Amino acid sequence: MSQRILIGVAWPYANGPAHLGHLAGAYLPADVFARFNRMIGNEVLMVSGSDCHGAPITMRADTEGLKPKDIVDRYHKSFLDTWDRLGVSFDLFTTTMTETHRRITHEIWASLWEKGFLYEASMKVAYSPSFDRFLPDRYVRGTCPHCEFIDARGDQCDNCGAILDPIDLHDIAYVLDGVRHQVEIRDSNHIFLKLSAFQDQLLSWIEPKEYWRPNVRNFSKGILSEGLKDRAVTRNLDWGISVPVSGYEDRR
Repeated sequence: MSQRILIGVAWPYANGPAHLGHLAGAYLPADVFARFNRMIGNEVLMVSGSDCHGAPITMRADTEGLKPKDIVDRYHKSFLDTWDRLGVSFDLFTTTMTETHRRITHEIWASLWEKGFLYEASMKVAYSPSFDRFLPDRYVRGTCPHCEFIDARGDQCDNCGAILDPIDLHDIAYVLDGVRHQVEIRDSNHIFLKLSAFQDQLLSWIEPKEYWRPNVRNFSKGILSEGLKDRAVTRNLDWGISVPVSGYEDRR
């Protein structure tokens, strides 16, 4: 009896072309799995798309002096051309700019809000006095407080994997075109997801997954053992999905 199989492939940021690491790590393995299951008669839906929003897009736009949509349009087309030339058999490769994506995002938001898993709180955020703008976490670079990696981002250290906030970094700076600019820390209201409420449930869900690769399972359990922290789900950006909360018209 045939099975229905959904293959959800990682969504690449539309801020640069696909490279060999992307292909080897995410897209070719997924394509092999999809083709195998189609061959044995299973009903397969392999989906992904361009992540068109967030700081990686606006950072690239700032660097090139373009609008975010110009960057998105360029690299979404590049992705489609790459999949076509390599024969990667997506059933759907869409974007986060569709009306469907916006509607479903707002529906998920409404559900979380009604259940009390979203709340407003003040947080410390980076601000550039030189450019008169708040800086989303990815705009900020500094030294990781855990492993002392000197080029950690304000949201995560790529060296040790630690989840960070900009205020955690040492020697914090806004780096644009290789130039370090002074950063101030200011208060700003944001909406937070109550991740801490899911700590025990997630641990119970991961525990019996013995068929996972040991390193993936142990890494996930390690994060949970440290305790999940509530995370801000809004940013001081004007590019992205609108926030359906009064007073947040200038945030995404």
